[in-house]
Amino acid sequence: AIGMLQGGMTQREVADTVGTSQSVISRAWNRFRSMVEADNGNRFMPAVSLQNDLQDATGVRVSTQTVRRRLHEVGLRARRPAVRVPPSGAHKLARLQWTLNQWGTVLFTDESRFCMNFLDRRRRVWRRPGERNLPQNVVQHDRIGGSTVMVWGGISMGARTELVIIENGSLTGQRYRDEILRPVVRPYAGAMWPDFVLMDDNAGPHRARLVTEFLEEEGISRMEWPAQSPDLNPIEHIWEQLQSRVQALQVPLGTRVELRTTLLEEWQAIPQQNI
Repeated sequence: AIGMLQGGMTQREVADTVGTSQSVISRAWNRFRSMVEADNGNRFMPAVSLQNDLQDATGVRVSTQTVRRRLHEVGLRARRPAVRVPPSGAHKLARLQWTLNQWGTVLFTDESRFCMNFLDRRRRVWRRPGERNLPQNVVQHDRIGGSTVMVWGGISMGARTELVIIENGSLTGQRYRDEILRPVVRPYAGAMWPDFVLMDDNAGPHRARLVTEFLEEEGISRMEWPAQSPDLNPIEHIWEQLQSRVQALQVPLGTRVELRTTLLEEWQAIPQQNI
């Protein structure tokens, strides 16, 4: 019936063709249109839920394949949703002050956590090409749970740092200075001197006084960074690639040691051209 309506038939013509009332066809059409044009969580409904909704509204049961086919006909495909941290109005305003003048000299850095059981990547959202970042297609996500391995890394146009595994507890300002800045970032900056710029975000360990003092003593310039802006950091795309590479191996990672080893290997294997 939906296909007939999309093909130009009137609701009365469709009702006569399929042998039901026009009110049933009208309810089905309205339900379908509200799903397709939804600005809410309906975009995240799996095909089987849409199938059940259609049956509740019309009394007619169609296959999930039919549901998918009709969605495909209007340009909607099931894709992994984008993920973001919800910024406030002040955070959005601060983004407008952020510029990049020296791409080639910036080292973009960040920490990331990788789970033994990765985020559920089976969840899908119905969207058209170009709609990835529309609000109705985005999942809000602040934290990753479960047994994890925390890493730090840095990327620039011409190279990358080693991947640092952060062991034995949380990252503190002192650990950030002693385990990352002093042994990794300082030599990297020396190789790019004098135009080197460090990008790290506003996490507590990064803004500790002893960290600021160390960077000033070493003459390392730091980029100003707006709060709640992880999506502005291009290394986020590399974390996504790293996770995808590990998952693509389809090798069970039963221990943290196995996950740690695999992350180190796959970090080095990412082509610099991707970065």
